[in-house]
Amino acid sequence: MSAPSAPYVRQTAGASAARFAKRTRGHGSDRRPGWVTYTLLTLAIVVSVLPLYYAFLLASSDAQTIAQNPIPSLVPQGLFFENVNRVLNSDIDFWKALSNSVIVAVVTSVSVVLFSTLAGFAFSKLRFKGRNGLLLFVVATTAVPTQLGVIPLFIVMSELGWIGKLVAVIVPGLVTAFGVFWMTQYLEGALPYELVEAARVDGASMIRTFWSIALPAARPAAVMLALFTFVASWTNFFWPFIVLGSPNPTLPVALQLLQSSYFKDMSLIMAGVVLSTIPLLLLFFVAGRQLVAGIMAGAVKG
Repeated sequence: MSAPSAPYVRQTAGASAARFAKRTRGHGSDRRPGWVTYTLLTLAIVVSVLPLYYAFLLASSDAQTIAQNPIPSLVPQGLFFENVNRVLNSDIDFWKALSNSVIVAVVTSVSVVLFSTLAGFAFSKLRFKGRNGLLLFVVATTAVPTQLGVIPLFIVMSELGWIGKLVAVIVPGLVTAFGVFWMTQYLEGALPYELVEAARVDGASMIRTFWSIALPAARPAAVMLALFTFVASWTNFFWPFIVLGSPNPTLPVALQLLQSSYFKDMSLIMAGVVLSTIPLLLLFFVAGRQLVAGIMAGAVKG
């Protein structure tokens, strides 16, 4: 809906309101972004795409050319598919590593969204003793470095007989403190308490209230959390490298195995890196529109 014109405002509200409308016309929500905005967005896109394109240039070259000139030309050399074929036929089981990464990332993302939304609903809309202290404790765990818990966690996994199995990577990531805090903050403002009370008055159980009211209201934040969790799980190297090793690797661990002890074929490694990035690009391409729509819907409701 366009802003009313100054003559219309003068007729309906007087001369003072007409002058104010004339001054503020063009500064509302219908104002188009200027060249500065487009320039900044273009720079942001270039900075974001440049590392991936640089990896693609290295993946399109060969080891001898890269050794002579670490900064390749801006034109691909045409060896990308040859290097991809070398990755697929190398000593690593690429397809097994790919399937392991998909399983871990999907299961972890679904679990984190479900349990974090449950915890966020409890912390934001339920009243119980120690609620604030418990939430503070959960948030405080994010200040503890992951490396401090590696040794006891590895001992636990060894006692359970999970070393070398995907379950050793999945179980520690079933829920995250960041996810709980994220969903708590979102549901605090996006879900009116009156809706919860109305559902309870209608006879809905707490689980039914969560499933039918809280979970749909949390969809925009849940989509963002699922995306963050998927990317973090897909690119995680530290813990899978320790607990899985070479027999049953995920993609980041498998790519590390591409480099030998005395020689690093950067064209081979970068071809593997580009291959591992393609699923993430496809995910953003497929879910990008729904992601933006969910964020906008949550912003309008908020």
